[in-house]
Amino acid sequence: MRGFIGLTVGDAMSQPATTVAPETTVAELEALFERHDYNSIPVVQGNRLVGIVTKFDFLRTFVFTAESVVPHYADLMRRRVADIMQPEVHTVTPDTPLTRVLQMMVDMRTKSFPVVVDECVVGVIAREDVIRALRKAVGRG
Repeated sequence: MRGFIGLTVGDAMSQPATTVAPETTVAELEALFERHDYNSIPVVQGNRLVGIVTKFDFLRTFVFTAESVVPHYADLMRRRVADIMQPEVHTVTPDTPLTRVLQMMVDMRTKSFPVVVDECVVGVIAREDVIRALRKAVGRG
């Protein structure tokens, strides 16, 4: 475990990060979630992080509301990520200690964080990355 204490996000993050633009459609987002086992995807405008979109946000798109008891699937799939994303994003940097990220994941019940440098996404640190680093640090990976 002592080896884990000295590790940082930069030692374990996945890179490059898969990102989407605010103009990405919900249909395109669904295809990314289908292709990759991501729980969330950073949303970038140019190179700058502007939000995050999760599988939960995707599913929330299809909730029946008083205004639309039976939403039209095709209309919903044409919506843009900008309409469903969360603009507030908890991020980490490559030099953030993995022990801190682990604590954040437990406290916030979050599966991953975008890794940023100067507001640009350079990677993602996910639970799987932390688990892999733990295994490696104790000589099991």
